[in-house]
Amino acid sequence: MDFDCVIIGGGPAGLTAATYLGRFRRKVLIVDAGDSRARQIPESHNYPGFAEGISGPGLLRELDRQARQYGAEILHGTATDLARQGDGFAVAVGGRKITAPRVLLATGLKDISPDMPGLPQAVAQTSIRYCPVCDAYEATDKTIAVYGSIEDAEPKAAFMRTYSSHVTLLPTDSKIEPRARDRLAAIGVTLAASAPRDLRPVDGGICATLQDGEELRVDVLYPVLGSEVRSALVVNLGGRCNDVGCLIVDDKQRTTVSNIFAAGDVVSDLHQLSVAAGHAAIAATAIHASLPNQMR
Repeated sequence: MDFDCVIIGGGPAGLTAATYLGRFRRKVLIVDAGDSRARQIPESHNYPGFAEGISGPGLLRELDRQARQYGAEILHGTATDLARQGDGFAVAVGGRKITAPRVLLATGLKDISPDMPGLPQAVAQTSIRYCPVCDAYEATDKTIAVYGSIEDAEPKAAFMRTYSSHVTLLPTDSKIEPRARDRLAAIGVTLAASAPRDLRPVDGGICATLQDGEELRVDVLYPVLGSEVRSALVVNLGGRCNDVGCLIVDDKQRTTVSNIFAAGDVVSDLHQLSVAAGHAAIAATAIHASLPNQMR
């Protein structure tokens, strides 16, 4: 076969796994579509070893350099199909077919974003944030809105009260039960009178125009609109998922499809760079151990 392992996904999990496999003297290819969720991180302050912070693109550059240093090859493109071939698998990328006895899926997920103008700039300027666990600390004492259905957004609004006394829930619900308003008020969260009809960036924040015309301006908006877990390549081969769409894996990061492993956001609800790196180390070590020994 062409490689010992094909890694689908060039984010933190995929690149870290490639470094491990390269150091195990394995021949590895990363298929990188170039759309890792990490690319949207303006600056992370909770990734180990970077006390002053590091941007998502900056971290990816360093991980890419490290993986290449140990022989990893990187193919820029999108894996459009994964199929069994002999004792391994064939990965289709453009017009090319790449074969390997082991596959690691590290495709992550895509957040569902609000429909608003200037979204990329708002993300870059940190007025739109997606991960409270990652960066709520940076929102300390700011005015914060959490945007989504009351059922989904309420837990994140409660979480944000650790960081600020100015937290508003912007509901997507068309009808709001009085009990929800009372429940949120009890924990110090304001429930907006109605769903916003318009969201737009303003200098230093986000402005929401409600259905009744009221305008609410906040420093930071956290959308809670769900996400698309990129697990289809393995699901199509019979891979099992949990109730939110993440692939089910065992303690070695093995999916329910023999010889396919998965790591990072595609398997975890805790979307953290350090979690992805840990998954990658476990998966790569298990992949190496599952392949025949190489005698030098």
